[in-house]
Amino acid sequence: MYSLVVTGMSFIAISLIAIGLAMELNPAFVKNVHRAWFKPGLVINMVLFVIGAIAMAVLGTQEALATGEAAAPQMDLLHAGASVGLGFEIIAVSLPTVISIIAAGVAVSKIGTAGLAVVAEKPEVFGRTLIYLGLAEGLAIYGLVLSILLMGKM
Repeated sequence: MYSLVVTGMSFIAISLIAIGLAMELNPAFVKNVHRAWFKPGLVINMVLFVIGAIAMAVLGTQEALATGEAAAPQMDLLHAGASVGLGFEIIAVSLPTVISIIAAGVAVSKIGTAGLAVVAEKPEVFGRTLIYLGLAEGLAIYGLVLSILLMGKM
């Protein structure tokens, strides 16, 4: 059952990526598509993807928590001491880095665009824009430092 959910999610993800690429590479594609079914179809696809992700998490957790002879063949593949709790700890440790990197990327894109526009008109403010970009990039470093400190607590 778990492999069926993973396969279904893979097909849904591939279709979402294909639609996004078609829209990005060929803007006329969006104009030619019949609007009556395009938006509901995309919403249904996203809802199915979220339901599949939840099902995969539930089925994967049940499979990981299986005990006894059902889990015996899989125990050879796992490292000694690996558990679901350890997996959740690793995810929790990586979240500060992931979130801070995304925030830093957004901040650098906004500040970099504005900085280039200002430098084009007033070249003497180049140093200030570099300082602002450095402050925005500091967000990612803070997240990385926080993750390293949390890894020490594991």
